[in-house]
Amino acid sequence: MTGMADAYVVGVDFGTLSGRAVVVRVADGAELASAVHPYEHAVIEQRLPATGAPLPPDWALQLPADWVAVLRTAVPEAVAASGVDPADVVGIGTDFTACTVLPTTADGTPLCELAELHDRPHAYPKLWKHHSAQPHADRINALAAERGEAWLARYGGKISSEWEFAKALQVLEDDPEVYATMDRWVEAADWIIWQLCGRYVRNACTAGYKGIYQDGGYPSPEYLAALNPDFAGFVTDKLEHEIGQLGALAGGLSAQAAGWTGLPEGIAVAVGNVDAHVTAPAAQATEPGQMLMVMGTSTCHVMNSDQLGEVPGMCGVVDGGIVPGLYGYEAGQSGVGDIFAWHVDNFVPASYVEAAAARGIGIHEHLTELAAAQEVGAHGLVALDWHGGNRSVLVDHELSGVLVGTTLATRAEDVYRALLEATAFGTRTIVEAFETNGVGVTELVVAGGLLRNTFLMQLYSDVCRRPLSVIGSEQGPALGSAIHAAVAAGAYPDIHAAARAMGKVHRAVYVPDEERAAVYDALYAEYQRLHDYFGRGGNDVLHRLRAIRRTASKGEVA
Repeated sequence: MTGMADAYVVGVDFGTLSGRAVVVRVADGAELASAVHPYEHAVIEQRLPATGAPLPPDWALQLPADWVAVLRTAVPEAVAASGVDPADVVGIGTDFTACTVLPTTADGTPLCELAELHDRPHAYPKLWKHHSAQPHADRINALAAERGEAWLARYGGKISSEWEFAKALQVLEDDPEVYATMDRWVEAADWIIWQLCGRYVRNACTAGYKGIYQDGGYPSPEYLAALNPDFAGFVTDKLEHEIGQLGALAGGLSAQAAGWTGLPEGIAVAVGNVDAHVTAPAAQATEPGQMLMVMGTSTCHVMNSDQLGEVPGMCGVVDGGIVPGLYGYEAGQSGVGDIFAWHVDNFVPASYVEAAAARGIGIHEHLTELAAAQEVGAHGLVALDWHGGNRSVLVDHELSGVLVGTTLATRAEDVYRALLEATAFGTRTIVEAFETNGVGVTELVVAGGLLRNTFLMQLYSDVCRRPLSVIGSEQGPALGSAIHAAVAAGAYPDIHAAARAMGKVHRAVYVPDEERAAVYDALYAEYQRLHDYFGRGGNDVLHRLRAIRRTASKGEVA
């Protein structure tokens, strides 16, 4: 590090429900203060705010104004709380959920902010967990397999409905007018950088993982035309743009953004990034074989390797997708914390809530304590963690949750523990898929809000039969964004050097217990049988139920 001993950077993490800013010292990664701003509209899943019109099933939208509000509020609040002189801040970095993507005009104006389109759902940003494009993803995958498209194997054999192409094809076919009006199909991770520095640059991470950018190119116009003749020009007309490497300088902070944030005009703005991937340097998980699990509402598994391999069911492998110079792998689970919250919000009796309140603790903590008091397997249940679909290794968001073994004696804590275990079994399935296909996993490192649940962490260690290291920060993505800002500002030569100085990790905090692990092996075997039976064609009932639901819901909307 040269000439920046007293310099600071700001990292901003745009999550699913809120944005968080943290002020970080460049010299050692010390986090001086943070601030959170909840999105006013959170996740738009039921009705369009502008009109109150109902949305179909599996939709999830957001409002760009909610993101800008984070820059206006959380950033200046964090800087003020830190006591740092804004003049000493040398850079800002950001990360975003992905694939959260929006249609814009040529100058970056979101189409939903145009008066003539504010009542059109497809004019709004589609959040990562917008899953109604699954039929479009199915066609993308079937055609790619039929044509032998080489890029398909880089994504484990399937493109997700969460990603750029499936969502864009849905816009084209559901609302051609919105599609025609759209000049740019923009990842939110890049849109926020556009607002900060006035320059549009696609980041290498989302371009590779979510935009099917491999070996210097996207899917061909011929392939796209075979999907839909009007989709032939999607890449050249609406998607393709300059790509920035991670940790690189996107531009200087604009006068407008300086006014929003209270930071000096012209400071370094780092190229955008994804929340999970940007966390790797914050957890010092940038070397080959270190699998980082960012655990929150969902879990994203990312890992670097010096080997290029093809893992069925992975979300993708991208050259420089996490750090330049290594192949970055991604897998994930669409629902983790979301599943626990679903159970608590819908199926926990009032008496449990009252008991938790009487003890002065949260309902999740209360249920965890009750679940932890059980012996492994005592609840007699096995669940499949597909309440948000399956991202890896089946890559099928038409799948849904399954719970087996309930009796009249089954209690709320029994189901809660079974759901905790199901997510751990899902992670073990992902780890085994990598290792079976020649991509070694040498260490598991955990970050994210679920770290607070120590029982859950021990459960994961037991189920996966591996020690778990944990990040030494509660602000992993924001710290990672700050680290990228430090590199973009020239404080460090690369992300590896910045991670060594600014990242924080505690090694092998949780180690597996052999006795518990042996029982979990038996439960995992049952999970695998159910996984393949319901997920690989043994019984297609989950797809049939989804089709019946979709038909019925269309009737309700109409």
